[in-house]
Amino acid sequence: MDYLQAIVLAIIEGITEYLPVSSTGHMIIASSFFGIAQEDFTKLFTIVIQLGTILSVVVLYFKRFFQTVDFYLKLLVAFMPAVVLGLLLSDLIDALLENPVTVAVSLVLGGIVLLRVDHWFGDAEETEISYLTALKIGFFQCLAMIPGVSRSGASIVGGMSQKLSRTAAAEFSFFLAVPTMLGATLKKSYDYYNAGFTLTSDQINLLIIGNVVGFLVALLAIKSFIGYLSKHGFKLFGYYRIIVGVALLLLHYFVRPLTVV
Repeated sequence: MDYLQAIVLAIIEGITEYLPVSSTGHMIIASSFFGIAQEDFTKLFTIVIQLGTILSVVVLYFKRFFQTVDFYLKLLVAFMPAVVLGLLLSDLIDALLENPVTVAVSLVLGGIVLLRVDHWFGDAEETEISYLTALKIGFFQCLAMIPGVSRSGASIVGGMSQKLSRTAAAEFSFFLAVPTMLGATLKKSYDYYNAGFTLTSDQINLLIIGNVVGFLVALLAIKSFIGYLSKHGFKLFGYYRIIVGVALLLLHYFVRPLTVV
């Protein structure tokens, strides 16, 4: 991985992490095109730069992160399904992460859901989140273990299915990203070092650049997304997912296979 590739991947991560379009899916496709998808450092990089996007949420919602203990307990309840299922299904998840076709199909199916979600749940106005609601959102988030589904999309739809407003569901999805992505980063880093790998000075620089770029881009993406979502809903993201997913499938089957090299 060179510096230009690191910056491009970080921009993609910053834009897509909190939008319902699947950051993991976009990162898999981008790194596949770059020819670096199967490198061990690439896999670490795509996870660790999530620290920058985590920080963007904390900065934007600084006051909200210093609320009552109840706030953190609800995040913990929502986070636990991902912990349990992530540990149980880690091998299956790793296999799916290396399959761009899975990403393409998930993008299309998720896009169809987003075209309908406003019709299904668009009139909800609830803003308070109970422990049971938090748990249900946590299970919805687990759908994003299938690459291309979108962690934010799954958790937002989960929140709206529990009568939360678009904004409340989206913001809780942002908050839930912090423990979820922090946990994924710590696990991936542990696995990397446990496998006997060490970071070179260039790789450390790449991680620093990736986190800085991801942080700055995510700040803009979150603010823009909340404003757009409250006024226009999810249809644009649904059409985008379908177009990208279909284009990838056509490319894979009629131009050249999207194999992970």
